Amino acid sequence: MEIKGNYTIISNRRLTHKTWVMTLGGDTSAITAPGQFVNIAIPGKYLRRPISICDYSHERGEVVLLYDVIGEGTKAMSEMKQGDNVDMLNGLGNGFSLDSGAESPLLLGGGIGCAPLLNLARALKRLGKNPIAILGYNKDADSFGMDKWFEEIGVEAHIATVDGSVGTKGFVTDVIREKNINGDYFHACGPMPMLKALCNGLDIPGEVSIESRMGCGFGACMCCSVETRDGSKRICKDGPIFRKEELIWK
Repeated sequence: MEIKGNYTIISNRRLTHKTWVMTLGGDTSAITAPGQFVNIAIPGKYLRRPISICDYSHERGEVVLLYDVIGEGTKAMSEMKQGDNVDMLNGLGNGFSLDSGAESPLLLGGGIGCAPLLNLARALKRLGKNPIAILGYNKDADSFGMDKWFEEIGVEAHIATVDGSVGTKGFVTDVIREKNINGDYFHACGPMPMLKALCNGLDIPGEVSIESRMGCGFGACMCCSVETRDGSKRICKDGPIFRKEELIWK
């Protein structure tokens, strides 16, 4: 069950020309699975901003968010300071599954979609699994050092860039092919074209986290629907995680 409350900014710092990391303190009890998200109220804006949870600690009462500054709302977030209070809905969405039975799952991220994979990696490691992270960006300037975060928790990490400025040139699928990486399941988050390519191109089972503009954030307004084999489903309430076989790609 989601929680609405006031959270205090512990830190808010720039990682790249467009990516920021914000750590907030407050009640984390509503977070029950990696891959859930929060919905942040922006002063002067009608709609909240949905942001994937990158990491969290129940013990410290902290939530870590990664976000790109791409509009007025996220620009306002980047201007928030340590000690500011934030009105936030926490623990939204269904989260990634941890019971796939896979021993070597692939964690496939594109851009800011890499964010929710970090806590997923922690959870899989606690279960004795051996995840491999493959992170895709357009260019080196867009990467924000997340491969090092994975390596710090003992997870093998690879980078792909479209222009080849760092890591393997191309996409996450090129890393899989060129490095002959074998996984038995995949968890992915990133742009829709990337998710479509993974669902259509990988011959292993998996699930994807779909990023979308949202209205209410808890399923009432139906503005973030996606087509599935069982009809329209709400990304904010029924997702944002969907099994690849559920989705209908147009």
